[in-house]
Amino acid sequence: MSTSKYKANSILGAGLGLRSSHYQEVFNTKPDVPWFELLSDNYMAEGGLPLVRAEKIREDYPITLHGVGMSLGSADPLDMDYLGRLKTLIKRLEPTYVSDHLAWVSISGKHTHDLLPFPYTDFTVKHISERINQVQDFLGQEILVENPSSYLDFHSTEMTEWEFIQGIAKSTDCNLLMDINNIYVSAVNHDFDPYEYLQAIPADRVKEIHLAGYEKMDNYLFDTHGYQVHPPVWELYKAALNRFGATPTLIEWDTDIPDFPTLRAEALKAEKLIQEVA
Repeated sequence: MSTSKYKANSILGAGLGLRSSHYQEVFNTKPDVPWFELLSDNYMAEGGLPLVRAEKIREDYPITLHGVGMSLGSADPLDMDYLGRLKTLIKRLEPTYVSDHLAWVSISGKHTHDLLPFPYTDFTVKHISERINQVQDFLGQEILVENPSSYLDFHSTEMTEWEFIQGIAKSTDCNLLMDINNIYVSAVNHDFDPYEYLQAIPADRVKEIHLAGYEKMDNYLFDTHGYQVHPPVWELYKAALNRFGATPTLIEWDTDIPDFPTLRAEALKAEKLIQEVA
């Protein structure tokens, strides 16, 4: 018999990324949102108001934890202090999934505060797979890894991004968080077919989907998470649902954050498409 004080932690449908400007409305109105995603890096203290709020949210909703600090692609050793604090947070909040990015954010102990790319090679498949396995062994559970948005190519790259992700999936027990906006942004920036990308991803590994809005620059797309989801991303999302099934989907909105009803309206669009597939 479970002794957890929390609501069941399975997730379905379209959830929302929880932002501080929306806390009070969620507390006051208890909206019919199926689940929330919390940015794990914001809650790794031993106490304080953010953690108190997170626990209060968790009492009423399933959650996932999504981080930016594992630095899976770095040449630095894994930050065991960071992973220790994450492990404590996982035990405290009992999330459905824990995820991070296929990127690097630190080198020589210095943090860039950005998700940086790397070349897709056999070496990086092996290197990152080993680090994912180490993280999962330490945490005692599987993690999800998210595909990046990118703006440059490396001369040393030996394979496509989807071939790289296939390699990671074959070499580890991790699952995948597919960011559909990231796929579309990278496809436009690097002139590849995003639908070919989707077809190459092992469908049984995809446990969560992210949707967000990009900004159109002079000659590239910029993944800002500051807009509504654009029409071509919605079309690609429909194809993703047909490929992966009725996958739990998160609306991300991190800059120029709108009011809660606007954010919820985006989630309801995704919810409608999930229900059509289901």
